Amino acid sequence: MSDAHFRLATDVGGTFTDTVLTDRAGAILATNKTLTTHGNPGDGALSGALQALDSVGGTLGEVAGFIHGTTLATNALLERRGARVATITTQGFRDILEIAYERRYSQYDINLTKPDFLVRRDNALTVPERMSVAGEVLIPLDETCISGLLPALEEIDAVAICLLHSYANDAHERQLRELLLDVRPELVIALSSRVSPEAREFDRLCTTVANAYIQPLLSGYLVQFEAAFRAAGLACPILMMTAGGGMTTLETAARFPIRLVESGPAGGAILAARIARDAGLGEVLSFDMGGTTAKLCLIDDATPQMSRQFEIGRAARFIKGSGMPVRIPVIEMIEIGAGGGSIAAVDRLGRLTVGPQSAGSEPGPVAFGRGGVDATVTDADVTLGYIRAETFAEGQFQIDVATAGETLEREIGGPLSLDRNAAADGVSRIVDEAMASAARAHAVESGTDLGTRTMIAFGGNGPLHACRVARSAGISRVLVPPSPGVGSAVGFLYAPVAFEIVRSRYTLLATADVAAITAMLDEMVAEARAVVAQGAGEAGARTTRSAYMRYKGQGHEIEISLPDRALVAEDVQPLTEAFEIAYARQFSRPVPGMQIEVLNWAVRHATVDTPAAQPGAASEPRDFKTTETRPILCDVTGAMVDARFVHRESLAPGDMLSGPALVVEPQTTTLVGADFDLQVDGARNLLLTRRDMR
Repeated sequence: MSDAHFRLATDVGGTFTDTVLTDRAGAILATNKTLTTHGNPGDGALSGALQALDSVGGTLGEVAGFIHGTTLATNALLERRGARVATITTQGFRDILEIAYERRYSQYDINLTKPDFLVRRDNALTVPERMSVAGEVLIPLDETCISGLLPALEEIDAVAICLLHSYANDAHERQLRELLLDVRPELVIALSSRVSPEAREFDRLCTTVANAYIQPLLSGYLVQFEAAFRAAGLACPILMMTAGGGMTTLETAARFPIRLVESGPAGGAILAARIARDAGLGEVLSFDMGGTTAKLCLIDDATPQMSRQFEIGRAARFIKGSGMPVRIPVIEMIEIGAGGGSIAAVDRLGRLTVGPQSAGSEPGPVAFGRGGVDATVTDADVTLGYIRAETFAEGQFQIDVATAGETLEREIGGPLSLDRNAAADGVSRIVDEAMASAARAHAVESGTDLGTRTMIAFGGNGPLHACRVARSAGISRVLVPPSPGVGSAVGFLYAPVAFEIVRSRYTLLATADVAAITAMLDEMVAEARAVVAQGAGEAGARTTRSAYMRYKGQGHEIEISLPDRALVAEDVQPLTEAFEIAYARQFSRPVPGMQIEVLNWAVRHATVDTPAAQPGAASEPRDFKTTETRPILCDVTGAMVDARFVHRESLAPGDMLSGPALVVEPQTTTLVGADFDLQVDGARNLLLTRRDMR
């Protein structure tokens, strides 16, 4: 295959590193899972890439496109493994982080744990300067202040500069950066006017702090990662997946590493949206369960829900306001500590708990035989018969079924007076209910109903737990795509090269200076196009523009689309009508006579998506005949039963079978619940439909 050209995607997760190799037309040629090498994640990624290429007789030099996603940014923030950071704010505003939103996220919790904003108060510094909300200089920056800052910065690795109203005029931030670099050229400096040029000082400062905190680690990692692949023969550019569902260059990712947070899960949401589009599904719940976490995302009309803000490291798992707010473009999803490596235990009140702590890949579940001592979800699945030793992980290591069962019986069964099967079933049901509960809560917050949705399940453990989570969440239809075990990495290959910019410029819509706003938007478009061009060259792309509007005095905005051209005075009326329609859709009715104000303006430049795949020819339904079975604990009755045992590669479009059944493939297993029927569609998706068991 010396004249072939490949595309390669690698997703470095908390437990496994997933690799997908395709031809240039997008046909999957090889996939694999390797254990994540936490000492240097690039080692596991390179090993997986070489394995995939070796399997088809290819080399890295033949790779024409390479996309990478990683959990390193997320984990560094959650595990507090970043740089020593100081903040520099306008004099009089030292305590922005301490004051936060001026409220407690749980009013009556006397033992409330405050969110950790990564910067100690003695590292919160100030400088004399002041900008107005319109960007006018009220107090010039005092350049002599640098000498007073230097002693406090001696032990500091990175600085987050967030001066008042710098989103309107960043001159003082840029001036301060140059002054600091003159005396500390090795210092990493993040400017809020570049990282998150939006109003709301606390959110902007938090975002800039998070960026500065992980920038030394991520920039070093990306340099090392690229060097390793270049030394092995890679010639094409490496693109990075972002939290917003697009790809960007290594250079941009190194400057704005905060945009890499949740990049892996974003790939999964892109995959689910693509499948929904190709299958003609209007309402979808994406369910991605890996070794460490589970991610759920609502997708409507083949578009994932998007957000401008999310929280990192919540002190209380599901309570808004208990984490560190970050304002970047991000695919809206809920993530919980429920994966194959999630640790099960009995607490001091005699309650069975699962997660969020995880055994990860080092040492991993007990069944892996790599030194793990804590009972995990994977150990429960092995004991229940859902994971088969003879097909697991393509034979990379042996599964120790006996020791997994003994650990569950000792750690869980003993305190609760249960045998190993009952203990394993309890662990499985607890983690499944936790994921279903998170899905229901997410749907309620979004004002939607799960009952009408199709669940698209993927990830190393998603297909294994999908039927049980769907049953608990009230979902009756599940779709498992081809190569689900490496779903997020597959999604990387569908993502556009994209970059989004949001800037604040306050105005009343009725009196907006459309010429000045057009000039600002054109400048933003040029910046976004330059970033996309680095990764996509001359590929076709399109620009979208939008404004975030609200009634005057309100606290939150609604995104309204703008025409991709110069704004004119005649646009004010149709934009007013568009806002009132959107407001009525969300809050039942508009408010007559209220002025509309615009706080933020956004542009997104992205390469054009490929056309929808043509559905495969419909096949006549037929029963799939198999005599091979395996004993499992029934997911409905709790009794031992013989489940059909099927290799997915033996299934063809039109094949049908009823659960309970295990459909095995190289990186995962689909458990067909006892109350579900399976049919293979023309695209070789597994469609699981719940039947009435009454």
